[in-house]
Amino acid sequence: MIRLYNVSKTYAKANAKAVDDLTLEINSGEIFGFLGPNGAGKSTTIKMLTGILTPDSGTIEIDGINIAENPLRAKALIGFVPDNHEMYETLKGTEYLKFIGTMYGVTGDTLKSRIDKYADMFEMTDALPNLIGSYSHGMKQKLSVIAALVHDPKVWVLDEPLTGLDPQSAFQLKQMMRKFADEGNTVFFSSHVIDVVEKVCDRIAIINRGKLVAVDTLENIRSDNKVSLESLFLTITSDGESK
Repeated sequence: MIRLYNVSKTYAKANAKAVDDLTLEINSGEIFGFLGPNGAGKSTTIKMLTGILTPDSGTIEIDGINIAENPLRAKALIGFVPDNHEMYETLKGTEYLKFIGTMYGVTGDTLKSRIDKYADMFEMTDALPNLIGSYSHGMKQKLSVIAALVHDPKVWVLDEPLTGLDPQSAFQLKQMMRKFADEGNTVFFSSHVIDVVEKVCDRIAIINRGKLVAVDTLENIRSDNKVSLESLFLTITSDGESK
């Protein structure tokens, strides 16, 4: 479902590549965890995967579609929850979701039913008529999740999606991730909360200093190393702080 081939990215004036010759294949039907210390290249990878940044070299495909050659078709397959809340705060929640849905070609009763469904699920029904600028951090996070789902994407790219969510909403989202993957779709999940990654993900990759240093199923990681994912992560990335 997601394929990255020899992808690299260097920022101006940087001494090293932010992402260095990264090759990954994420299958349909799995929740894929993406780990790394601060500055390791996670955010850069996610921005390239979602078409926000252009790689210096390499190719990225979403369901067989090259994102550089056909960006609109590829992006239409992705639901993206970023690690920030850059929203139009002068819009009401309902206005924002209608705007997002329309951008993806979802309108009318279909859009309304999806908004109602997810608003009820995340207890946002009463908040949607209010201005986004009045929302708490957690409410903005819920709105971001709903906005990523209204066009019924085949791929979820989630960057720290549980930050700010109350326990019930966090549980609900994890259940949705599992159901979504079990239906043959793909979840690309980046988080600093290693315990959550260990519990929900089928496979994980660890990136450090822009390079992929580990990728495997959790079962193999546990059996080969006889340690927890947290211990393995700390061992792999303990050679100094990434720049």
